[in-house]
Amino acid sequence: MKKILFLFLAISVVSCKKSEKKVEEVSKPKVKLHQLVGGSIFVKKLEVFSQDTTYTGQTKQFTDAYYVIEHPKGNLMWDAGLPEQLVVPEPFDEPSGVFRIQRPDSLANQLKTIGFKIDDFEYFAMSHSHFDHTGHANYMKDATWIVQENEYNSVLGDTLKTKNPAVAELKNVKKINGDYDVFGDGTVVIKYMPGHTVGHQVLYVDLGLEKPILLTGDLYHFEENRINKGVPSFNYDAKQTLESMNKFEDFAKEKNAEVIIQHSPEDFKKLEKILSKK
Repeated sequence: MKKILFLFLAISVVSCKKSEKKVEEVSKPKVKLHQLVGGSIFVKKLEVFSQDTTYTGQTKQFTDAYYVIEHPKGNLMWDAGLPEQLVVPEPFDEPSGVFRIQRPDSLANQLKTIGFKIDDFEYFAMSHSHFDHTGHANYMKDATWIVQENEYNSVLGDTLKTKNPAVAELKNVKKINGDYDVFGDGTVVIKYMPGHTVGHQVLYVDLGLEKPILLTGDLYHFEENRINKGVPSFNYDAKQTLESMNKFEDFAKEKNAEVIIQHSPEDFKKLEKILSKK
């Protein structure tokens, strides 16, 4: 009798677990990701992406992607490309002599291609506040800007004499400290990975595919950066960058994530293929 009772209880537990799993699968929100081009960056002096002379004399082509995430609780835009003043016929050689830059089209026109308008966004976040990620940021003034508090203070803090005009119009601000689950269900999570800037962050997106997507921001700029843990000369903190790289790789392994280097033309194509299968 005891054996029969034990067997009954075991079957009941297994059945309950299967039922819970089915409910979880059914209730999991549908998330979509769109990838857009916020610019083209030709690096004329690749050595700035190293702490030494590793890349002296080399050049490299970058892309400058930004992303739209659709979620039942609202839409999020991640990063903002280059300024729209760079939507010009010929690429612009910026004064430092490092970058040749150009943007293909305006935010409004690009959003039209995926059926969106600028005011369709409840949330806006950037990996960090460098010029190639804040380009159309001020257009997102009606959205809630999710930003690390220390990053906010570095560009718009009360003690600053000169504030960053690229984000000056963003008044709806949610300041965070560390990782942040945007919709509260684990599908879209901002991960704090400082070092490139004081409040640099990356983005985890679970689309319900075989692997979740992990967008690097500027933790890495190209594939060799990731392999060799190369730290650009202009990073805020090299030691902190390396710590974030280790933390990032541990998290990517834990989640079995597909890592997408945002400035990599190869990874741009890879993500396009992934998204075309969804």
